[in-house]
Amino acid sequence: TGHGLESGVLMLMAQTAIRTLITHNETEPKRFLSVVNRTIYDNIQRMQVDRMMSLSLIDYNDGRMRISGQHEEVLLVRRNGQIERLDTIDLGAFVGITEDIGDYISEIEAVLEPGDGAVLYTDGIIESHPEGTDPTAENLYGLDRLCDVVSRNWHLSAEEIRWSVIEDVMRHIRRKSRIDDDLTLVIFKQK
Repeated sequence: TGHGLESGVLMLMAQTAIRTLITHNETEPKRFLSVVNRTIYDNIQRMQVDRMMSLSLIDYNDGRMRISGQHEEVLLVRRNGQIERLDTIDLGAFVGITEDIGDYISEIEAVLEPGDGAVLYTDGIIESHPEGTDPTAENLYGLDRLCDVVSRNWHLSAEEIRWSVIEDVMRHIRRKSRIDDDLTLVIFKQK
């Protein structure tokens, strides 16, 4: 959604729409994402701003993880640290870009065995670059580096893996002042 007041307002609208659907036990991904999209789209038109957002739904139950909607790749990590990158590009469309995204929404499912897990992240992680440098491919933290750090540390707890990645990103960017983008990282492991 970008940065600033308009983006913050859009996120509040999205959170309200999502919480409302959850409160009403709406869990069917196509209907869920379509309603959120229509709400956001109508508000963007009314506000006359140029914003959109990516949104994925992840439903985990009984060792099965269902993913729908478009966002960054989901990293499926097996107990031995092997990583499968699940591309979400064909699972949805940007929310708020068009009135109806129903035809674009699909779903994939992954089975998690004990010791397996998933890593979710925002572009602020993989697009981080050292202070004073341009965000070119050779300066970015990158998805390959994220995968490497996660894989090497997968034997640790989810909390320890998260801190290993955060520390590695901070070493990479060498920032002593403000960070330009959010660094959001969620790691979960199947017991």
